[in-house]
Amino acid sequence: MQYKTVSAEEAVKVIKSGDRVHLSSVAVTPHALINAMVERGRKGEFHDVKVQHIHTEGPAPYADPELEGVFQLESFFVGANVRKVTQSGYADYIPVFLSETQKLIREGYLKVNVAMVMVSPPDRHGYVSLGTSVDATLAAIETADVVIAQVNKYVPRTWGDSQINMRDIDYFVEHDEPLYIHENGPLTDIDRAIGHNVAELVEDGACLQMGIGGIPNAVLAELGNHKDLGVHTEMFSDGILPLVEKGVVNGKKKQIDKGLMVASFLMGSQKLYDFVDDNPMVAMKDVRHTNSVEIIRKNKKVTAINSALAVDITGQVCADSIGTKHYSGVGGQIDFIRGAGYSEGGKPIIAMPSVTSKGISKITPTLMEGSGVVTTRANMHWLVTEYGAVNLYGKTLQERARLIISIAHPDHREMLEKAAYERFGSHFHFICKKNEQ
Repeated sequence: MQYKTVSAEEAVKVIKSGDRVHLSSVAVTPHALINAMVERGRKGEFHDVKVQHIHTEGPAPYADPELEGVFQLESFFVGANVRKVTQSGYADYIPVFLSETQKLIREGYLKVNVAMVMVSPPDRHGYVSLGTSVDATLAAIETADVVIAQVNKYVPRTWGDSQINMRDIDYFVEHDEPLYIHENGPLTDIDRAIGHNVAELVEDGACLQMGIGGIPNAVLAELGNHKDLGVHTEMFSDGILPLVEKGVVNGKKKQIDKGLMVASFLMGSQKLYDFVDDNPMVAMKDVRHTNSVEIIRKNKKVTAINSALAVDITGQVCADSIGTKHYSGVGGQIDFIRGAGYSEGGKPIIAMPSVTSKGISKITPTLMEGSGVVTTRANMHWLVTEYGAVNLYGKTLQERARLIISIAHPDHREMLEKAAYERFGSHFHFICKKNEQ
């Protein structure tokens, strides 16, 4: 279908001082529009422009400290490209559950003036696709005063909530660029051990939520002999593809979105993007659907696999910061921990290595001062390391401490036991000895 296009430089002239600009996220970050916007900012053509996104891949020039006063980043998740500037205070972060990012936009808490997105070319019916990221971008498109779309032939046409009528877009800018590719590194022995321990908890017919990286890929690599798995997740990557090809993932046992792989954003290889292109098995959905606790819980055996930066001996999970330094964000962890907890037969799982790459224990007597608690001790069920899996649900503080210490790195168990003894008194040693007998 024919449509009128303008240059990126022409389109971003609509941005004015004090506006809030929403960017589409992850693999479909609209760099042509961003670069044109930043060039206007460098020329001093506006000031105090708020930039909003979940997280972007590639350069983030709007977060450059030299542009202080021109742009202010207010991200919903601290990605690697803005981590240092966020920690130094030049950029900022909004703590929010991923499920509620769209609520902040739709209900006017964060009024979006300009939405800058990346889309596929329109089809013969006049619809473009948001491709690999619907997340909170759909809410921005629905509520923004002006919508600018970078039309990119490399954006796959996905199904679900990602179809946008051309009439809802004010400016089209043609600029083709391959999507961001995430290459998976080789699995480590620790990844494989954790993956094995988690996979033993996954039942046939389970509905999976997982992220990206070594541990999710190691878990998925262990599930080749399972049956009738489903997917309802905020995101998935290449690790799931072999299970789809084998028919292990088919969604037959799902209670809602039966037969569909549901996600809100994707990132991975070109093979992943080719897989989701025009694939009716994949439904890209708004985060108010993917991350709604009420929707997640409707599926049975929801098995939510998330990670952490640190866990204390009572089961408090820090997943967003290292002390006072924000490292990532709340994201969708608690959405799925709670959703899986309410699901019939569900299993909320926190899986992590027992130590950092420097050998520091990630299981700690108390969380580091300033650390954020993303998953509370009351929300905790399964904790998994390379040394085993323990279920903390319904356990007392002292029982939790004993179980958690049992899967800590052996080099740190004595320190943790001493801390537990100092916290709980001599009875803690009594229950430990009793359980060893």
